[in-house]
Amino acid sequence: MTRLARTRHRLVGSIRVRLLFLALAPLVLLTPLLLLLGATRWSADYDKVLIANVDSDLRIAEQYLSRILSTTGDELTGVAESVEFAEAMTAPPRARESFFDAKRRALGLDFLYFAPQEQAAADWPVIARAKTGQPATAIDIFSAEQLYSLDPSLASRARVPLIDTRAAVPTDRTVEDRGMVVHSAAPVRSDNANGVLVGGILLNRNLQFIDTINALVYLNAVTGGNRQGTATLFLDDVRVSTNVRLFEDVRALGTRVSAEVRQEVLDEGRTWLDRAFVVNDWYISGYLPLRDSFGDPVGMLYVGFLEAPFAAAKHRAIITMLAAFAGIVALSAPLFLWLAKGIFAPLERMTQTMQRVGEGDLSARNGAVRASNEIGQVAGHLDDLLDQVQDRDNRLRAYASDLTTRVEERTAELQEANAKLEDTWRQLVMSEKLASIGEITAGVAHEINNPVAVIQGNLDVLRDSLGDRATDVATEIELIDAQVVRINAIVGKLLQFARPNDFAATTALDLAPVVTDCLVLVGHVLSRSGIDVLTDLPEVPQVVMGRGEMQQVVINLIVNAAQAMGESGQLHLSLAEAERHGAAGVALIVSDTGPGIPESLLDTVFDPFFTTKQAEGTGLGLSISQTLVQRAGGRISYRNRPEGGAEFTVWLPVAG
Repeated sequence: MTRLARTRHRLVGSIRVRLLFLALAPLVLLTPLLLLLGATRWSADYDKVLIANVDSDLRIAEQYLSRILSTTGDELTGVAESVEFAEAMTAPPRARESFFDAKRRALGLDFLYFAPQEQAAADWPVIARAKTGQPATAIDIFSAEQLYSLDPSLASRARVPLIDTRAAVPTDRTVEDRGMVVHSAAPVRSDNANGVLVGGILLNRNLQFIDTINALVYLNAVTGGNRQGTATLFLDDVRVSTNVRLFEDVRALGTRVSAEVRQEVLDEGRTWLDRAFVVNDWYISGYLPLRDSFGDPVGMLYVGFLEAPFAAAKHRAIITMLAAFAGIVALSAPLFLWLAKGIFAPLERMTQTMQRVGEGDLSARNGAVRASNEIGQVAGHLDDLLDQVQDRDNRLRAYASDLTTRVEERTAELQEANAKLEDTWRQLVMSEKLASIGEITAGVAHEINNPVAVIQGNLDVLRDSLGDRATDVATEIELIDAQVVRINAIVGKLLQFARPNDFAATTALDLAPVVTDCLVLVGHVLSRSGIDVLTDLPEVPQVVMGRGEMQQVVINLIVNAAQAMGESGQLHLSLAEAERHGAAGVALIVSDTGPGIPESLLDTVFDPFFTTKQAEGTGLGLSISQTLVQRAGGRISYRNRPEGGAEFTVWLPVAG
């Protein structure tokens, strides 16, 4: 092979490799990423299905335990109310003992006895409730002495030696001798007996109970079968009844739950639904906290199934996907090369022309030679153009950066100016609105005063003319008097709204004492509504405003907050120094825990006659307050707090 042929072959091979890489890159790089994302999502969904399954299993076990409790209670109540029991209570002691023994075996109880009303121990809530005439059943923990007093064999059966367990909370105990008991009591009210019938089932080593739960939960072959599904009853954190195995035929009685599960289930009282280490392997587990008749957590009910088979199934599925992907890649490479032959042929001819020019065959001017020369010239020109483009790009970038900085600075200035303009515009609109409405309200108030005076005068004449007969219509006259007083009060507010300058004098004022006095004045309103008041009133600079004006503003805000909160809530008043547009001032913040101000009404809060209490007030309180504060050079603003409730801020400039 000549040097020219070897060079051409090497160049064509390099092009083929590059084209192959470009064609297969999306498949080789993106497909594994998609497979990884899909496998992760599928694995998470698969785990959720397993958790949902163990949750369902735990509900079945819980229902069975609840049925045991209810059945035991119902059966015991049936015995207590039966004629046979009443007759047994009058029988000789030996016959009575035989009756109790037969009933205990028939009901599957471990103990059954009758306690007279005066002797029944009320220490147990179930017995105390039965003494009041109501049957009760619950899970209770009996000490070894209590079990022994009932039946020595129960104390022996309840005793479970503790086995050192991996990941459990360290303990110095070596044996669990308490008993977990289904404790039931039924009232006895008859001519022959008056007291409580008490029975119970010891759950320690009660393998029939736990095997029944396991059979109910794991009847299907998906999560059960081959002893992969397990159930356990814990007293505290000790397995006292379980079908979990230490070895082939040895149950894991006396082993303990892991510290992590104990913390969440027993200490925090939450149900565990997750994977957990059980004795010697990992299980998809559900732990339900059990509470005794006192309401204290005393144990756990557990169901779970071995995680290993499902983990193996996930691994097999992932391996299958990876193998399929590798097979697709292996088949795609030769298929692509076969399809790309139509592209490689013209490339080889172009490569031969370029090689001849490179060896100095400058006479090649036709066909591929001319095309090669033009491509070479375009490549050279392209480099020059790219240099020029890069230089222009650098200059454009520098210019764009400088322009962006200037635009951002100008935008910030415009935003600040716009904010000030908008604030000024709002104040101007409010002032114009208040001025216009003030003219109207002043005229209305004066016009109302005249007929009100006539009504009041004629009412006095009527009262004097009727004399003693006025007592027959005293109620009606008092109602007219009250309404006339109310009209006068409304007219006074209208006049105060129209001419606030006539009602106040401006002085340097300490805000903290004013706020404290206002709380005293409205104390009956707050105490009647059950509202808690929190204050934060530090020493702040004096402000310029009349004391009466300030009291009117503060009382209006407090009463509005109390009415918004209704029967209960929390009112918070605080003082702090605050600047506004570079001017020093003091802010009084009044916040409540009421429903807040509807978004649709936020722009009309300070409008005259605005009110949300149509049957009360005139709607002038906030408008007058805003006028008084603005006249002192301040401003009232408001917002709805994120945590709920409204917040009003009264800002006043510091006295010069």
